[in-house]
Amino acid sequence: MARRRRRQSRSDNGNILITKLNPKSPAVEAFKLLRTNIMYASADMPIQVIGCTSSGPTEGKSSSAANLAIAMAQSGSSVLLIDSDLRRPSQHKIFGIHRRPVGLTEVLTGVKEVEECILDTDVEGLKLLPSGAIPPNPSELLGSRKMKELMQKLRGAFSTIICDLPPVISVTDALVVSPLIDGYLLIVASGSTDRRAAQTAKELLENAKCKILGAVLNRADPQKSYGSYYSHYYYYYQDDSEA
Repeated sequence: MARRRRRQSRSDNGNILITKLNPKSPAVEAFKLLRTNIMYASADMPIQVIGCTSSGPTEGKSSSAANLAIAMAQSGSSVLLIDSDLRRPSQHKIFGIHRRPVGLTEVLTGVKEVEECILDTDVEGLKLLPSGAIPPNPSELLGSRKMKELMQKLRGAFSTIICDLPPVISVTDALVVSPLIDGYLLIVASGSTDRRAAQTAKELLENAKCKILGAVLNRADPQKSYGSYYSHYYYYYQDDSEA
């Protein structure tokens, strides 16, 4: 179902992937903890499709989505990471693809079959569906019947699907796909996310009847914020270029 491409898991735009870090680093441990929390987030219904969004741009949602996908795959799950940000896609850059490949847009417009667009990564068990071309109507594509049919098909092929979605305040894209998402993670950047914006993003998700799994504190300095005792469970990284 996937085709091979060259050079994987390389961060060309400053993102840090946990595959590049010491297995005992705070970043790796943080994503393992996040993975465990998601696994036990719902006793009634397994969380299979996870949406990652933020209140605004440059808060690290795409890096968080990529690293969560890696952590999920490392636990033995078959994982698909979908770059559903059809406005400012970045997953292809995070995984070292210099030119944007065909992807979700081409599948939704009928130009390509999904099997032609899913890429392998260097992480065993992790596949990537890039965004593809930037369309003039992202919200309409994501809210289309074709998108619903695609997600139903992918649910049968992967145990976990992680969708990198645009910021929830900026555009409606993250909300129009809510019927297809089992739970949302709200990415919050320490020291830069406005509290009112974060609250507004939370309210928008709640008003759309979205299940919020929790918030991920991104770019926190564990030594300043929590002390050395807790630093094992938190991480810090810098990325000013990510959507």
